[in-house]
Formats: sequence, C-alpha cells, structure tokens
Amino acid sequence: MISEMISKLQEKSDLTYDQMNHVMTYILSGKTNDSQNADFLSYLADKGETDDELLGMLDKMQEFSVKVEPKNNGIIIDMCGTGGDRLQTFNISTTASFVVAAAGGIVAKHGNRSSSGISGSADIFEYFGYDLDLEPAKIADILQKHNICFMFAQKFHPAMRHVSTARKNLGKRTAFNLLGPLSNPAGVTNQLVGVFSTDYLERLPLILQKRGGKNIMTVRSDDGMDEFSTSSVNRLCILKNNKVTMNAIDPEVLGLHKSSLQDIQVNSKEAAIKSFVGVLNNTANQSMIETTALNAAGGLIVGNICENFEEAIQIALDTIKSGKAFSLLKNFVQETGDISKLKEITDG
Repeated sequence: MISEMISKLQEKSDLTYDQMNHVMTYILSGKTNDSQNADFLSYLADKGETDDELLGMLDKMQEFSVKVEPKNNGIIIDMCGTGGDRLQTFNISTTASFVVAAAGGIVAKHGNRSSSGISGSADIFEYFGYDLDLEPAKIADILQKHNICFMFAQKFHPAMRHVSTARKNLGKRTAFNLLGPLSNPAGVTNQLVGVFSTDYLERLPLILQKRGGKNIMTVRSDDGMDEFSTSSVNRLCILKNNKVTMNAIDPEVLGLHKSSLQDIQVNSKEAAIKSFVGVLNNTANQSMIETTALNAAGGLIVGNICENFEEAIQIALDTIKSGKAFSLLKNFVQETGDISKLKEITDG
C-alpha cells in the first residue's frame, strides 16, 4: 500500500483525499517502518502538498488523537506558529496567550517542546511545574477555572510517535510541521496561526474552514517570523463569516514602536523564561511587550473580543500594565504548578 503511494509521489503525482486518508491509517497504526515513513514524507514535501492531501492527513490525525471536551461558555481559541523560523525569539505566542486570557478570552493552548528554537511552549509550562501528562478531564477543569490551559502534543497525539524517528532522521520540514498547529485537541474553531511561508497564508484558513473553522487568522512577517513582528510589516489572511481577506499590518501605523529582531531574541532557556515573566509583569523591554501585545491583539480579534487591531492592541497593553496578565500567571502557577519557581524569578 505505502510503496505504491511512495512511487506516485516520486513521480510528482498528487494523492486523492481518500488515498492520503487511507495511507495515514497505516502510518499512524504503526504498520509502516521508519524508512517507508521517511520516504513518504520526503517525497511528499519535495512534490509539494496539495490542500486535499493536507486535509486527508489532518482528518486522520484528529481521528487518532485524544480529545479534550471544554466546559467553558464562550469562544475558545488557540494561537501558535508552525515553528521553524530559527530566529530564537522568546515564547511570543505563549506569552500572548496569557494576555488574551487575562483580557477575557479563552485559550486552549496546544504545543510541544521546541523543534528549532531555544524554548517551546511545553518547556515554559513544564518549567513552572505544570504536569504535561494531565488527563483531558483535568485540563478541561483548568481551562474552565483559568480561561487558559496547555495540551502537550505528544500526550494528545500518541500515534504520532510512529513518525517521530522518520521526522528526526529527515531533519527538514514535513507536512506535520504545518498540521501540528491545526490539530488542536479541544476542537477550537477560532485560531491565530503563524506560518513559515506566505504560500500557506491563504491555504491554511481554507483547510481549517473545511473542518468547521469560523474565525481564522494566519500571519507571516516580512522579517521571517511565524508570528506578528513589530520590526516589519506583517502579511495576514483572515477567514471570517465565510469570507477570506488578505491584509498587511504595519505596527508603526498602529502606534507601536519599530523594534529590531535582536530586541526579542534570547540565547538560553533561562532567558526565555525570564522574558516570558518579564512581559507579563511589565518589566521586559518595550519591544517584547509591544510584540506580545500585537500578537495578543490577533488573538482577541479571532476570539471575537475586539473588532480591530487598534482597539485590541490597547486592551492587550492595558492588560499587561494593569497587572491583570501577571495576576493570571500567578494564580495559574499557584494551582497547577510550583509557585516557588515563579517567585525565584520575580524576587531574584
């Protein structure tokens, strides 16, 4: 079965949705070997994935995943990037997620350890004592109480272990880098997704729309970030009310200060942790705070809390400056982790 599909991909032939869905059943059931998986993913990447192929993979990933059933009333969002920009920035989407939750949004954060950066979202939560192995029901309780939770990708997508060796051996981006951020276990329909290439700006919202996506925003900055940047213009695509619009956001036009990438880069896990806390307690540098606010603004818009970036940025900045964002972090760590870890940073 998979040998036939590999041959088709080698010949640059596209697979149908059904063919992809079928071969993914074999792969995620562990019925293929590492060499076959590597060939399949490599030839697929070399050919270029079609939307039908990506949708076939995504649907099967979700079928094999563990689900979280939220109890919250209101719109639940996720915000994350596809990763792989290798710019070593601090954990922007994780920091922005706390700002969104403190501003009245609900964020079911789905993520992993870092693939190419210094520190991934899982590294941050784990540092503060959050149990990455929490059961779905417990995570639903945390989300209901704090309006934010974390779902560790490896826990919720156990079948992905069958392709982990092949992905490591390939050492290059595969379709799974794109699909990870789209496969939220809580079934969110409103999402901010940073992409590693403008090629996917319009494609991903349309793929998510086929899975019930309602308010989707994708972003790619001109300086290469898979998030909103305050050092360059940002290209974005918005799916809302079944309409797709492309836009460009210049942070300076929105009243933010132009920064440089160096202002938001970190060189160690410790620096990443300190930057995360520093933004939330309003002691980080201006560039980190404003970059977080701009990304949080995107989250507030996809969560239908704000209509436009001007309003959303102001709310995000006020949430940080008023202490609401840090207060949420403190309560969250107190109840889900080890508060002494946070005190070490703030008192240290």
